[in-house]
Amino acid sequence: MFRLWTPGHILALALGFLALIGPAGAENTVRPIGVVELFTSQGCNSCPPADAVLDELASREDVVALAYHVDYWDYLGWRDALAHPANSERQRKYAGTLQKSSVYTPQAIVNGRQDMNGANRTKVVSTLEALAGTAAGLQVDLSLEDRGDSIIVSVGALPEGLDGEDLSAHLVFVDYTPRTTVEIRAGENRGRTIEYRNAVNRIQTIGMWDGAAKNFEMPRSELIQKGNGCALLLQRVDENGLPGAILGAIALNP
Repeated sequence: MFRLWTPGHILALALGFLALIGPAGAENTVRPIGVVELFTSQGCNSCPPADAVLDELASREDVVALAYHVDYWDYLGWRDALAHPANSERQRKYAGTLQKSSVYTPQAIVNGRQDMNGANRTKVVSTLEALAGTAAGLQVDLSLEDRGDSIIVSVGALPEGLDGEDLSAHLVFVDYTPRTTVEIRAGENRGRTIEYRNAVNRIQTIGMWDGAAKNFEMPRSELIQKGNGCALLLQRVDENGLPGAILGAIALNP
């Protein structure tokens, strides 16, 4: 069941997970070159090749790869075991941002900026590499520091030369399951058993950012979902609340 969490719950969950990795884990985190968000479904027979591409990307330390399982294909005969309505809603919001008339699977979105067929490995990887190190890449640093009783999430300042006019961005927390194996017993992929990577469970805004360097200090918590991973995305939002370019990111795996 999809659970609606308050920002306080999400922060506590993130801190609990960070407590598991300790200071060394935070120090060894690699700054990613980009973020790939895949919108997929177990009920879509075009999705397994895209799931395989995401599996490859999830194994890289320099890419934040997230799989959002959507629920709008459930009517085809198989209810996606990893789908959440909030994932479908995020994709619909992206459709508004990217000026798409409809949503589809498998859709990959790189850095919140460009979309493509998620099964097209060449296109996904080349887009990641083309944006890396440019103004459309991840230009803002995110880092974590374990201070014992609290965790500091540090967000750097927007680099000079980048568009900061009327900047509004959210610090977004994403909780995901690193690996889940599902035996699909009906629908278009009936008879297949697929291991899914980084399936998103929850996503929620936990802070606001205006372009200046800022620290978010949070206490430790006992609310730990052992075995899960988490990511923090620094993402622009427009006046209508639609998600835009991802400016920075960090991911932590168990």
